[in-house]
Amino acid sequence: MQYRRLGKTGLRVSVVGVGTWQFGGEWGQAFDQAEVDRILGRAAELGINLIDTAECYGDHLSEALVGEALHRSGQRSRWIIATKFGHRFTGHLQREQLWSASAVQQQLEGSLRALRTDVVDLYQFHSGGDDVFDNEELWAMLGKQVQAGKVRHLGISIGSAIDASYQAQRASAVGASVLQVVYNRLERRPEQQVFPHSLAQGLGILARVPLASGLLSGKYRPGDQFTAPDDVRASWSDERIQQQLREVEEIRQNEVPPDAPMAAWALAWCLRHPAVTAVIPGCKSVEQIEANAVAASLAPAP
Repeated sequence: MQYRRLGKTGLRVSVVGVGTWQFGGEWGQAFDQAEVDRILGRAAELGINLIDTAECYGDHLSEALVGEALHRSGQRSRWIIATKFGHRFTGHLQREQLWSASAVQQQLEGSLRALRTDVVDLYQFHSGGDDVFDNEELWAMLGKQVQAGKVRHLGISIGSAIDASYQAQRASAVGASVLQVVYNRLERRPEQQVFPHSLAQGLGILARVPLASGLLSGKYRPGDQFTAPDDVRASWSDERIQQQLREVEEIRQNEVPPDAPMAAWALAWCLRHPAVTAVIPGCKSVEQIEANAVAASLAPAP
């Protein structure tokens, strides 16, 4: 495993982390505690030390599964836990937005309980628009949580449906040290909208959805469809999926070395950019964790 400094936080994180949206049950599979224990246990064996979760991956469900797994292992201190705020899970792919300072403070307390920890290493503004981002009371409250020792560092997980430039530019002003963005071989807008700001401010970058929701995993071909009602991809238009699968096939044929697994190559592709600290792919099994970890051997040395 390789490790990189997460911007000006000073934290050293594995270049491959564990994304945990799937533990909330919205990716076609429900997880029990034993499965999560096995996945995170194997991740630790492979040198992975970064977990990214959120309050609304289920109603603190993903956080609770992660927290129990780390409690059982007795290894909380070796992990860097990143979670998020701003929403409440109300049903499959349904969220209520909650951005007031008091509501977010309640969310933080709920996250700490679910994660069975006294401190969140990275607490991230979660895909809110610029209108709710500009909230001095919210950021002042979060600054007090840092001073109180309940949060080590603040970050911004920028929504994929908005222009990311404004929030990236304002990151240091609100006390954030890390930006999380959707970045992969099919989605390169952060190279213009975000990375120049992160490099100028010394911010860490976490690349989420680095496998394009599995489309870059190597498992799918043009014509494949996603129909399971509890799989988030079933809500996408077939036209969108097929266009992306055709693009993936071109990438497979023209860019991926013949001896490289496509998923590991796609993760390492993200890590080649000097702004990117780590990728946080989701995983549904020990085998997928092992496959993701291979990317560290393909990525450029820090």
